[in-house]
Amino acid sequence: MSQQQIKILFFGDVVGKPGRKALAAVLPGLKKELQPDLVVANAENIAHGVGITSKTMEECRQAGVDFFTSGNHAFKKPDALNIFADPDAPLIRPANFIDQQAGAGSRIVPIGKTSVLMVNLNGQVFIEEKFSSPFAAIDTILAQYQGADLAGIFVDLHAEATSEKVAFGWYVDGRISAVIGTHTHVPTADETILPKGTAYITDAGMVGLKESVIGVDKEIILNNFTNTKTTAHDIPDHGVCVVNAVLVSIDPITHRSTGIRRIYREISI
Repeated sequence: MSQQQIKILFFGDVVGKPGRKALAAVLPGLKKELQPDLVVANAENIAHGVGITSKTMEECRQAGVDFFTSGNHAFKKPDALNIFADPDAPLIRPANFIDQQAGAGSRIVPIGKTSVLMVNLNGQVFIEEKFSSPFAAIDTILAQYQGADLAGIFVDLHAEATSEKVAFGWYVDGRISAVIGTHTHVPTADETILPKGTAYITDAGMVGLKESVIGVDKEIILNNFTNTKTTAHDIPDHGVCVVNAVLVSIDPITHRSTGIRRIYREISI
């Protein structure tokens, strides 16, 4: 780790088997090129597009991911409660779930001789599952960790509405180091350092099939939009994948971000 900055490489929603394979294929080269101090990925879609399993999370760990965030689909698989209940699992779920108690919504993650606070929150707008306000939740979390010896605070805001994400960025500017949006699977081009030093992007995008509808077989989604009878989502095993990520640099002294950069790769799986 550089004495001047901490570098966190964050991957948007990893979608199913092709996303996991693409991540494993691309990550070694990115680590060599970018030399991140911490690699994080949103894992709520790693198990065939919906939810998390121990096997799929371990596959991503073997690929080089250090820590995982999630989202509204975090508990869709049967063994999710056991995964999140394990205090040693390198995984957090949205802190503002109303009815879900298993797991933690924030975690201090060591990086060399220092550490960062990783936080996961979910938006409320256009989301089926029930969440409390992410704005109130972040205030509670910041109060909880007030006085902790941290080099930075990093938030994955898993939300549908761009307005909710943008507003959240302004709400926490100067109080946390970075807000990275996830959930839509579509990367946005608004990466910036806000005036008081918070790195921000509305959505990091996904790691998944390029010729798809946000990672799902496009023919199924086209049928569902054009016919009255819907078909369950499916994800092909092979194809060209996009790998979307962001690299955030944080000054451990000021806790402000010094840079945010979008990363994009394509690879055939």
